[in-house]
Amino acid sequence: MTNDYPKIWFLRHGQTEWNREFRLQGQLDSPLTQQGQAEAARQAKIMPEILAQNPAIYASPLGRVRQTAQIALGDVPRQEDARLMEIHAGKWQGMTRTEILADRPEWAAQSPTPLEIYEAADGGEGLAAFHARIVDFLNDLSGPSVIVAHGLLGQVLRAEVCGLSTSQAGSLSNLQGCVYLLEYGQETVLEAPE
Repeated sequence: MTNDYPKIWFLRHGQTEWNREFRLQGQLDSPLTQQGQAEAARQAKIMPEILAQNPAIYASPLGRVRQTAQIALGDVPRQEDARLMEIHAGKWQGMTRTEILADRPEWAAQSPTPLEIYEAADGGEGLAAFHARIVDFLNDLSGPSVIVAHGLLGQVLRAEVCGLSTSQAGSLSNLQGCVYLLEYGQETVLEAPE
């Protein structure tokens, strides 16, 4: 069953230094790489037609999203909302995936998704609380909206809008440099022309 949310355009931030190192960022931060800046520039090519529709614009307050939003949206006013921050990864924030998997040898054969890793993080936020704050944000939307935020937040948000369970969220794509259009419980990936 899909939920009756307004039209949403979702942008994930561009690649960061820590993304490239497979280091868990959570609510810590690292700057965009050159590739990440290029991904945000690709999003900027998609946005004029969307922005012409005067949607509300919301963004996570974390630096990597601010940097992406500045490139992708320019000086268009936006409202920062702490509910759009990435899931908190507790003591694992700043650690690499390799370091975490070394601590959890039973995961080697399981190939957990990033969302499953964050869910298990020692002292982390947990998926239930993460999902609850995303739903709280979504329930406050009153019309078409652009959201600039994070990968795992995007997976859970997109799953919610499309009527999927949180356990299915980790299998959704997690692309950078595109815009996810969410409408009528369906998802379409918008990409800039080459």
